[in-house]
Amino acid sequence: MKFFNLLSLSAMLVFQQSVAFSQNDAAVQKELTLKDAVLGQMRIYGPERMFGFQWLPESDTYTCFNKTYQSMVMGNAAEPKQKLGEILTVEKMNKTLGSELSSFFGLEWLNVSEFIINDGVHFYLVNALSEGKLLNTLDETAENGLMHKKSFHIAYTIGNNVYVKSKEGEKLTVTNNTDKNIVSGQAIARSEFGISGGLFWSNAGKHLAFYQKDETEVHDYPLLDINQTPGELLSIKYPMAGQKSEKPRVGIYDLTAKQTVYISPKGAADDYLTNLSFTPDDQFVILAEVNRDQNHMMVNLYEVKTGKFVRTLFEESNEKWVEPEHAAFFPSSKSNNFIWISERDGFSNLYYYDINGKVITQLTKHAFVVKDIIGATPDGTSVYYSATGENPMNTLVYSVSVTPKHTPSKRITLIDGTHDVLLSSSGKYIFDAYSNHDTDYHAWILNPSGKAVKQLMASNDKLSDVKIGTAEINTLTASDGTKLYTRLIKPSNFDPKKKYPVMVYVYGGPHAQMITNSWLDGANLWMYWMAEQGYLVYTLDGRGSAYRGFADETQIHRQLGTVEMNDQLEGVKYLKSLSYVDSNRLAVHGWSFGGFMTTSFMLRYPDVFRVGVAGGPVTDWKYYEIMYGERYMDRPEQNVAGYEKASLLTHAKNLKGDLLLIHGTVDDVVVMQHNYALVKKFVELGIQMDFFPYPMHKHNVTGKDRVHLMEKVLTYIIDNNQ
Repeated sequence: MKFFNLLSLSAMLVFQQSVAFSQNDAAVQKELTLKDAVLGQMRIYGPERMFGFQWLPESDTYTCFNKTYQSMVMGNAAEPKQKLGEILTVEKMNKTLGSELSSFFGLEWLNVSEFIINDGVHFYLVNALSEGKLLNTLDETAENGLMHKKSFHIAYTIGNNVYVKSKEGEKLTVTNNTDKNIVSGQAIARSEFGISGGLFWSNAGKHLAFYQKDETEVHDYPLLDINQTPGELLSIKYPMAGQKSEKPRVGIYDLTAKQTVYISPKGAADDYLTNLSFTPDDQFVILAEVNRDQNHMMVNLYEVKTGKFVRTLFEESNEKWVEPEHAAFFPSSKSNNFIWISERDGFSNLYYYDINGKVITQLTKHAFVVKDIIGATPDGTSVYYSATGENPMNTLVYSVSVTPKHTPSKRITLIDGTHDVLLSSSGKYIFDAYSNHDTDYHAWILNPSGKAVKQLMASNDKLSDVKIGTAEINTLTASDGTKLYTRLIKPSNFDPKKKYPVMVYVYGGPHAQMITNSWLDGANLWMYWMAEQGYLVYTLDGRGSAYRGFADETQIHRQLGTVEMNDQLEGVKYLKSLSYVDSNRLAVHGWSFGGFMTTSFMLRYPDVFRVGVAGGPVTDWKYYEIMYGERYMDRPEQNVAGYEKASLLTHAKNLKGDLLLIHGTVDDVVVMQHNYALVKKFVELGIQMDFFPYPMHKHNVTGKDRVHLMEKVLTYIIDNNQ
């Protein structure tokens, strides 16, 4: 049975790129409900998109899916007038395969006619011109399945061990640790340093590298599973600041010899091994090793066959911190020369190295942040990368030539906004999807220079018939002259002659940016619902937040909550200067670091906000994890005064306004001890406050229960900010 015939593509169903809404100027706009605002931001009101866009290898053909990933469509960049045609549905594929795949999500094309797809246990090879077949089946308890796309070997984990299932179905045991404290094949360092997984195939698929961590000395932390009768202990490993940490190493398994060699830190046993990559010739592994204090990094080279240390390619040190987040990038498959992203000159830039550790050239010299490398041209002579440009709210795309001599970069995406691009493997085309303050979602095919070739989609505004307000993006100036970006959401019936209460939504911490030049400016739709209740909703990205450069970000070092609150207070000062703001009715809400900031305001500046709602807050940094906490605060014994000042327990006696603390009962990121300790302190002081747990939720409340959460948060503010 054939799934489709490429020759008859033009006769196939036309994929609906956007949904047209009938507009009637006289019609009454519908009210936005809180439920729809919370659950429907993307599902109901999100712009139509090119979901799951992929270029087929070695071609100018591409595919994407409908919103539910049930239908696949195909097009060709070389044919600008061609409409997208449906070529396959999940229902049809399942009928042919005898499978029960729920969607096309995770599909990867191998060539112009074949793709692989899996549900985590069953791995299928599908030839879109004929029939598909089951490649392999893993144990039902298997996790983290990772297939090598050329050999079809599958690496995976069961429990704390790593296994490989060969194409022929042979099960290879890579690790066999009965000690549950030894965990292999999973993310280490609590997913800091850009780590997102623990399994890495070599280019040829003959070797498998994997992270391993020894958590023997890491404290067991108790969480309670209330779904059992009686309740059962959920024990996790949680390394708190200043205490014993995990001990990492990297294993390299040889599938031919069926043997493993190990790489251990060159420094201390609890250093961090990060950003692993195989060189194109599969002879070496490059690892970035960061010391426990996170102020020194060595980028080291190791032999794949033996695991032996070859040499240190280069080192970086900084008294604040050194934080590698990107593995070495190899622009050419025929060379071991690589590109490294470093903040050494104050902004993350691209440096081109040879395999001996010599800098060939600094490819970029931007005074703004390079975010990531997107890819290279087939011949490896040019690299495309994302960066902010002069405005940190943007995500733009640039290209630069990979030569021994520095050459100027070229901006590829000429429209300001947030761009997401993919290069075709032929190097002839670029897929560019973007949104900005004025644009919901546009998708284009560009040529390598950024010139438009074909428009794929221009989404309609699904909020056009909904009664919502507007957002204003502005800037303020911090005490040191730093430009601070702000967003103010007003109700649809805003009247400048009236006085409005304000809810400040705050995060304020590193690695996060609340305001972006994108659809809704990075805001949540529930903020617009809150505005319709008669509120102004205000957000400010201060110093320490993402994409402002090293000098800006590191001002928070050893004093979390100090510089960040000073900047937020500039925002409050601005709000109070507005004639339409009721200065006596200010509220603040945030989650995680934002919960820490919210509670800090209520306790360290108790006269500013009348109401605060803090979700999952850090209340004392000594209770937080080593990897993140020690980067910004150092160890508790190294920064006694800083930890004391930042601790909310220190300031609990100052509470004046109404404070609601919220926490998921099985939070494994900010453990519930944070809130318990603060509540206990309030009880000891005889101070009343409010506390609400979300049973069996982790660091945030997700799913349908999130509606309950936001109703709890927003009605608490409305009821207590009269």
